[in-house]
Amino acid sequence: MHMRPARSLGVSAAVTALVLLLAAQPGPLAGGQAPATAGAADIPVSVIAPSGDAARYWPFWRGPSMQGLVEGKGYPSTWSDTENVLWRVPVPGRGHSSPIVWADRIFLTTAAADGSSRSVLCYGRADGKLLWERAVPEAPAEKLYPKNSYASSSPTTDGRLVYAYFGNAGVVAVDFDGKVAWHTKFGPVNLYHGPGGSPLLYKDRLILYQEQRLMDRNATTGPGFMVALDTKTGRELWRQTRTPQPGWGTPLAIRAGDRDEIIVSSSRRIEAVDPATGAVLWSSTGNTFEVIPMPVAGHGLVYCSSGRAGPTFAVRPGGSGDVTASHVVWSTPKGSSFVPSPLLLGDYLYTVNDMASIVTCHHAKTGEVVGQFRLGEAKREGFSASPVAVEGKIYFTNDDGETFVLNPAPDFKLLHVNRIGEPTLASPALVDGRWYIRTAGHLIAIGRSSR
Repeated sequence: MHMRPARSLGVSAAVTALVLLLAAQPGPLAGGQAPATAGAADIPVSVIAPSGDAARYWPFWRGPSMQGLVEGKGYPSTWSDTENVLWRVPVPGRGHSSPIVWADRIFLTTAAADGSSRSVLCYGRADGKLLWERAVPEAPAEKLYPKNSYASSSPTTDGRLVYAYFGNAGVVAVDFDGKVAWHTKFGPVNLYHGPGGSPLLYKDRLILYQEQRLMDRNATTGPGFMVALDTKTGRELWRQTRTPQPGWGTPLAIRAGDRDEIIVSSSRRIEAVDPATGAVLWSSTGNTFEVIPMPVAGHGLVYCSSGRAGPTFAVRPGGSGDVTASHVVWSTPKGSSFVPSPLLLGDYLYTVNDMASIVTCHHAKTGEVVGQFRLGEAKREGFSASPVAVEGKIYFTNDDGETFVLNPAPDFKLLHVNRIGEPTLASPALVDGRWYIRTAGHLIAIGRSSR
């Protein structure tokens, strides 16, 4: 894939492009949907995040919060290709998956550029030394979009096994020494841009969904699916057949009132699935097609970003059947993220329109726009990494490896830009005052050398 070199755009240029929309008009957004009231009772909603030791590390690509929110202090807010770089090690192959961290280990996935091999990598946190590489069984290479890779799905871990999804090669579970515990295949994947969604750990099961779209009527690929696998054996606990649609999403587990729901933000609709059976509990229309961002939740709501700069909307979970008319609280007509997931921090929701490099801040409860401005140079599909919030600041990283550091609302402004000097499509992992960033060719540890 042709990767664009990092630009030398300064903070002043980004500030010049500022288009703050302060004092946004009250009520629903222009062209959006008015708040729903009838038939939608407020219930407590929370993300089902891992507990115990998992909360200390980074077991999932959006961290232990499942939302990109970082606890703790001591993380540097500035870096370059040399400043605050503790170590930098090469990563073999090609992949856009995000690193995950448990104890003294960092786990990544990678693949050959032609898909002929795919593997799980393990590095030591102290110095970045490659401890082992475990290849998964070979499988036919999927058709890929140039920006995608054969290792774009991020792994996850429960501290016992590392679980990684590789499309046609299925899911592999390996222990911390690299030994394969189990391997489950689902058959051929036919999605014109290749696979990309990541699996979710929920209690004793690993949940993932794979959308399909048959571009060739003579293809033998089966329908899309959502499955729950037993984490100990890889056995299918349930399977849901999904209507062929293009999409690359990752599910979110929430507690809505007195029941658990798995939220799936997919093409044309979102659904809540019963994690015990796979049955659909409720659904809502509102998404466009080619949906990638993972939902976030808070304030009694679930927030979804649609595909290709489509709508952003908030819906109350806990319903039954089609809840479009009763539970959608607010929506915007356009400007949402295509690839990066949204960030919910306090009373505000942040999205980046990666088709135009514009960040937008909404009041999370009402959808009103607090402000928006351009992050660097306007580019089509210029952001892939999802944002993180660290010590009262928000970080957006574009594909050129530029990280834009923002003050959150209500003092919503750009502070500075960090340039790591390499293309960066993966989201970072943050543990114990260190950033672990996967670039196009390296794994890099960012931290204060005095630690």
